[in-house]
Amino acid sequence: MSLKVPKRPSSKKKKSLKANAQTEVFRKLGLETYWTTPLDPASMLDISTWTLKSETALNPEELPKSFLQRLWLLRKDARSACCKTLQNVGSDEKSPGENSREEIQAVVNPLDLVTAVFLSSNTFLQQEMTMRMMQCQFAVPLVLPNIDPDEPSHFLLWPLRSVVSRWLAHSVNDNNQVQEGDLASTYMPMVSCIKLGHCGISKSQVLNRIMSGPRSDSETFLHKGLDGGQLPRRLSNGLVELGWYLPSGDIQKDNLPVPMAISNLRGDASAHENCFNLLCQASSVVVVFCGDLREKERQLLLSCKVMPCKLIVIDLSDSEMNENRVVGFVGQNPEELMGLPGGSVISGKALNENELANKLCNSLKNLLPDQLKLVTLEAAGQLAVEIGLNVDEGAVCKKAMITVDEVLKGLDEGSSEFKMKQLPLQGPLWSRLSQLEKEESKQKREGKEIDLQLQQEKKDVLVELRSYKMTPAMKIFTDSLFTADKVGRTYFLNWVKLKLSLMQTAIHNGPRELSAYLHVENTDETPEHLDQQEHCVNENSEGSDSFCTDSTFEEEMDVLPQSTEFQVSEEESTEMSQDKEGFQSTHNSVIMQELDVASNEKVPNENIENIKTTPGCNEQIPSSCSESQFCQSEENGTVSHDRKQPDEPEATLAMPEADSSFKEQASLEASFELQLEPFDLDPSSLGLEHFLREMGLIFELTHVNPGSGSQNVLRLPSLAADLLLCGVPLELMDGDANNIPACWLNCVFAELKRRLPKEQCRTRVLTNLGGHHARNAETLSALFGVKYHEGKTRSSRGMHMLLLCLPHNLREDMECDFLLLLDVEGLCSVPKDNENVLVHDSTMATLAIGLSDVLLHNISSHGDYELETNIAIIVSALLRNKECGSMPICELLVQDVGINSILQASQLGRTSEMLQLESDGIGTGNAALDPSGTACISGPWLNATLSEPLDPQYSEAVLQLKGTIFKALKKSAAKSEASSLPDLMKRLSDVWNMIKGESFSIDLQNTDIALAFSLLCTKLSKWNISFLENMELWLIGATKKIYATKVKALDATVQNELLSKLKGEATEEVKAQVGKIKSEVQACLMENEPLKSNAETFRPILTTNMCNLQDRVTEEIVQKLETISESHCSSTQLENFQGLLEQEQESVLQALLEKSRSTKVLFLDTELEEEFDTVWTKALSIFDFRPSEADDITARVIGILRENLNNRGLHKHIKKLDSIGKNQTNGFQVYDEHFGYRSRLKHMFEDNNRVQRVKAQELACNIIEEYHQFVENKCSLLADFSDSYITELLESVEKALADNSLEIRSVFEVDLKVYLCNAASHDFQELHDRFAKDRELLTCISATKSMHSAEFMYNFRKRDQCQRLAQTFTSMVFKPTVLDYVNRPLGTNTAEEILSKNQEYQSPQAIHQSLLEELIKDDNFESFLEYLTSFDNFRRRKIQETVEAHLSESTNISIWRQQQLGEIVGKISAAVSQTTEGGSGVLTDAKPLLEMACLTLERDGDVVVNRASLNGPLFSFTTEWDCFVKYLMEFLAIMRLNLVQEFSQKVDISQLLDSLSIQPQECLFDKVRGCDKKCPLCQAPCDEDAGHEVHKALLHRPIGMLPYDPSSVSYIGGPVSMTNGNSDHNKDHQDSITCNNLHGLYPDWISSTYDQNNQKTSDYWRYVLARFNEKFAQEFERDPAEIPVEWMKLTQEDALACLK
Repeated sequence: MSLKVPKRPSSKKKKSLKANAQTEVFRKLGLETYWTTPLDPASMLDISTWTLKSETALNPEELPKSFLQRLWLLRKDARSACCKTLQNVGSDEKSPGENSREEIQAVVNPLDLVTAVFLSSNTFLQQEMTMRMMQCQFAVPLVLPNIDPDEPSHFLLWPLRSVVSRWLAHSVNDNNQVQEGDLASTYMPMVSCIKLGHCGISKSQVLNRIMSGPRSDSETFLHKGLDGGQLPRRLSNGLVELGWYLPSGDIQKDNLPVPMAISNLRGDASAHENCFNLLCQASSVVVVFCGDLREKERQLLLSCKVMPCKLIVIDLSDSEMNENRVVGFVGQNPEELMGLPGGSVISGKALNENELANKLCNSLKNLLPDQLKLVTLEAAGQLAVEIGLNVDEGAVCKKAMITVDEVLKGLDEGSSEFKMKQLPLQGPLWSRLSQLEKEESKQKREGKEIDLQLQQEKKDVLVELRSYKMTPAMKIFTDSLFTADKVGRTYFLNWVKLKLSLMQTAIHNGPRELSAYLHVENTDETPEHLDQQEHCVNENSEGSDSFCTDSTFEEEMDVLPQSTEFQVSEEESTEMSQDKEGFQSTHNSVIMQELDVASNEKVPNENIENIKTTPGCNEQIPSSCSESQFCQSEENGTVSHDRKQPDEPEATLAMPEADSSFKEQASLEASFELQLEPFDLDPSSLGLEHFLREMGLIFELTHVNPGSGSQNVLRLPSLAADLLLCGVPLELMDGDANNIPACWLNCVFAELKRRLPKEQCRTRVLTNLGGHHARNAETLSALFGVKYHEGKTRSSRGMHMLLLCLPHNLREDMECDFLLLLDVEGLCSVPKDNENVLVHDSTMATLAIGLSDVLLHNISSHGDYELETNIAIIVSALLRNKECGSMPICELLVQDVGINSILQASQLGRTSEMLQLESDGIGTGNAALDPSGTACISGPWLNATLSEPLDPQYSEAVLQLKGTIFKALKKSAAKSEASSLPDLMKRLSDVWNMIKGESFSIDLQNTDIALAFSLLCTKLSKWNISFLENMELWLIGATKKIYATKVKALDATVQNELLSKLKGEATEEVKAQVGKIKSEVQACLMENEPLKSNAETFRPILTTNMCNLQDRVTEEIVQKLETISESHCSSTQLENFQGLLEQEQESVLQALLEKSRSTKVLFLDTELEEEFDTVWTKALSIFDFRPSEADDITARVIGILRENLNNRGLHKHIKKLDSIGKNQTNGFQVYDEHFGYRSRLKHMFEDNNRVQRVKAQELACNIIEEYHQFVENKCSLLADFSDSYITELLESVEKALADNSLEIRSVFEVDLKVYLCNAASHDFQELHDRFAKDRELLTCISATKSMHSAEFMYNFRKRDQCQRLAQTFTSMVFKPTVLDYVNRPLGTNTAEEILSKNQEYQSPQAIHQSLLEELIKDDNFESFLEYLTSFDNFRRRKIQETVEAHLSESTNISIWRQQQLGEIVGKISAAVSQTTEGGSGVLTDAKPLLEMACLTLERDGDVVVNRASLNGPLFSFTTEWDCFVKYLMEFLAIMRLNLVQEFSQKVDISQLLDSLSIQPQECLFDKVRGCDKKCPLCQAPCDEDAGHEVHKALLHRPIGMLPYDPSSVSYIGGPVSMTNGNSDHNKDHQDSITCNNLHGLYPDWISSTYDQNNQKTSDYWRYVLARFNEKFAQEFERDPAEIPVEWMKLTQEDALACLK
């Protein structure tokens, strides 16, 4: 069922979309379908009404829907053009990889989105969008560019008529008040902003600062700083946006003192000259943002001189000398050149947006109050037609307006007089008839005879009613509704609301002088088109949305007669002929009075004579007004004026001069804050609902006077059904007359039933019930997007209904097809001392609740009287319906968190809960106490100012409330079936009959009982809360008792006994607590007089409630005890399983780590997953689940096998199935019966069929072996037994038998299947038992498998990393340190040991003497030669040989190394142990801890640690320190064992010496080194110890043993005989020694030849020279020396003897 407004056939068929940039955006947003079939308000039912969440669009096609959804929720981000993904965006913007990510990014410019949606919507949806955009403080389209650039743009006037707001301008007048007006027809200054040339500053941001100030986050105009604002505009170039600035009266907050319309042309003005011309002619002032101008743009700017508007130029050009700049005109002043007054050019090059906005505000203020003309957007619409733009208000719209004027003809006499003449059926006769019928019903109920006087009076009333003739207004009204043009009908209804709303606006603003209005019309600055406005059709309106039609203004004028409305007679004492002008003049005079605050000077030649306002303008009927302002006639209820305007005879226009600033004037008054005025009931006000009510009463009259109705009258129910389906609310109950038109409603519902399919008439009723301040209509509008009769003051009381068709997805959940929305208006609108009003309110509330499936208590904070009255009336109505057995599901809505709202919510919530037939559980009693538990909406209501920011939580609150209502409707579906339309009417009739007959124990005028019962419910709720708190405390104690059985948690006997005991205690405790509450309730019933008199009525309700409470609490406590016990057992089981799994994991982890350590192989994730699966399967298989009941699968196995045998025709063997389930001790045996007779006869002689039986046995064994593998595979799966296992097993047996050629009977197959199924019943029973023991626990455990798997892999990776790095650290840091520590003392110890055993190393002389002796003993020329030519090397070599020989023989090396190793390992262990940071399981950065351990080792262990490896990133990792220390200690121990083993093996001397930091040979060499001085003659080393002054050699060397060097000192000083061989015997001694005169030559040397043993010491070298004379000569390449005979006789002993 669709509720969409039918489309009006257009006179021109829309052209197809052209292929251009604009169309591309249209198609990108998925809106091309709506170009020919625009969206309408009914489309919002699918888009927004049933939506419970607002999400970001996923692709560009969803952006329009998302925009509308968020706009209907009044969200600040409604215009966002962002999508979550960019899948549908061109590939040049994002790569496919990035498209897969869910990033939020704008895909089009937000202005293009808004423009596209407006172009895709019809006129009425545009009006709805405009109204909501203004509520969000968004700029709205004024001129909408055409999607075809060659076609003219559209001027949108109709949408602006719906925008109504209040403001408070700055004034020093004491009588200043909040004013109200609509955007379309209110006179005010209009500021238009355009751009010429490229500007570096954001025009929109400057305007936003003007609109809201620098500290506000309101973004009225979209700009490049917002998401998507930087994207190029494709569709919105040429768009003119409109914002409405409204002052609040706070001079500190307001930027401007008066309301202003601010328009903004998008794009360069030179490219949109039509829009430029329109703004220049229609605006009060044009602000031009100038960049670097070209010639065309300069000429366009110069053309502004002839325009009637003021001009402000903002210079934003780049260079001062640019000749294209407007201020670069050859030295001329731009103000003089263009004729601008001083200060009209603002240099904005060096200013930011805030500074520029401040300057612009100051310039605008300087133009106030007398330099800016006041304009209306209606006049701008006329200019748009002249310029060539399309205006949306076409012929149909204007025709509807004219018809409305005819309907409202005579309204200028006053609304009360109009109602009396044109709507007479709503007068006192209808009310009196209602009273008489109620009295008649009451007498019938009491069994009395009907009073004759009552009957006669009723007859008289009916006779008078039968004389009714349809009035002209109602005739035109109904005829207009019968039109086939549905669009025209919609316009007509909207115009009715708009016109009547204007009257309320005029009443609110109050009567004012019209002189200001006339001044505006006749001012010199006003163009001619404003003068013509008096003769044109321009209506002040407030309404719905509109789309651009194809009709032009000229076409419309052909259809419409020239209206004479709004003309003003200039003659004295002449009244205006239409109330429209009064309304218009009110707006104008308001603005002018706000401007005329600075001076009292009068403008000459502007006197206007004797202007009188219409009576309609002078009516003031708000309840807040004083009674002296009007009096009400008792006879006809009309309103007459008691006073006139003080200046009525003559109105002279006064134009003030700007002598003082607005700030100075505003400082004279206190700060004013706009307050929302209450929706007071105004019985004299007129609304659309009065006409619809009259329409119903006209039809109702046909029931009173049969045969009196015309054909059109009889068609009224059909018309009403049509209106209802189109979203027009109809009145269900006349609250003013306190009656329902039963015949009318019956026929309307019958017509609805006739139109709808029988299977789609299920209806549920949602009622919004609240006081007259609760804004019930606005609440339903916010929730469902519907439109009830709204106004500034309520003009009627009653109950109105709307019908919504549910979408298919909700029809199933709510079990209904339609949702009937009931709006109750006017409840508690007058003081309760008026008994009739109290009865009326009680009647409405009782009827509304009686019809409802879901009741929404709408609560607003107001006076104490209204608080008490609301509670009393609603509670009384609930009690009456409870008495009838009908009780809706109640929900609460509060509109603020004031104390009164909280009190109402608390009391109504508790009372509603008490009266509910079913409750939702133990915790429902707490909801009423907590205001956060109810929905709270601070909505943007119609009479609030549009300048106030919206509540940021508004949208979420609306969605939350809507979700709550949907849940309640679903709950209602579970509670009862939906009513059909006839059932609904029967329900209405039943409740109404009971109300008329007052068939209730509680009278309609009685509120004391309701208040007393409400207070009792409050007390009972508190007692219940205390009771629940006590039970919670008891439950905590019981929980402790259950958890105290930790050890025996899995003992079923212990747990069951404890649980049974606690259940009994809980039952008794609840019973005792409820007994106390019952006693308290009984005492209250007896103490309170209203309750005592109705105790029998309330006692069953209270008793049932308390008994239900006792049962619910007992049941819930028992359930909680069972849950706690089960949770305790499950948690214990879970802990046990986790412990078992950890044990299994630990063992496998250790094995894997050991394998990783030994093989140095990195395991893959798949390998680790396989290892974990093994662990998991093993843990599940060995875990001992709790014993629990499990079914026997034997029966299932038998059933499957029986079916199998029957299918195979083997049912004759069914009896063999009886053996399944019994223990079979033997294996399967093959018998002769398994073979046929012929087969046995054939093989009779083959060893009694032995071969055949063996083959059959082998076949059976193979099948049985496959069965065992099959069972093993199935049991390894983490799944319970399935019947498919047996089916699969039987199929495998059949396949195996079919593949074999043995001649066997079917009984073999049966016996084998029985055998296998018997085994399977046992094997799979274990599997089933394991899974059936605790399915929930197994499910919980299985759900954690992935987590445990990841944890297993993580632990392995961390431990493997840990052990690898520990091993690396040990090898890189600890091992070098250990080896250094072990080897460092070995060299010293070895040298000391050699010194202690060898005396020759005690001094240089001793080692020298030892070497000389060794040379003699070796008798080796090469050794002598090395000694003579390289004494140090020779000496080192000999020491090296000594050391190596000693080391090869010594056993102390191993001992020393073992000792050092033990010491250093102990020191390392102590150092690591002292590093205590990083507790168990705590992840710690290892690097600082390792550095600390090294420092501790160096400090305390006197050890040098090489920490170079710690400088890199290798050891910068997080680990569990205790785990790392453990691995570190392990590898340290392994290293020690390896070193011990290495030290115990045979030592490689060379490697050992290389590893020593201190070499023993160097120690020995240093010991015997001497002073390193050598004889300058023979190079013999000094043999003295250190600390001597004179050097001495043990043996000087002869010349013959030295290399021949003529230049050497030894050669020169040597005897000749040693070189030429000629010498005598007396000179032998001198000739044989080279250094006899050494001391003479070198005083620091002394020769040993002066010793007394000189001869003996010379024998050593004589022997050597004699022994190796030839070799020396050959080596030194000279002739052999002549050796004396005596030398030749010297022996080795002689040579050695000379050394001792």
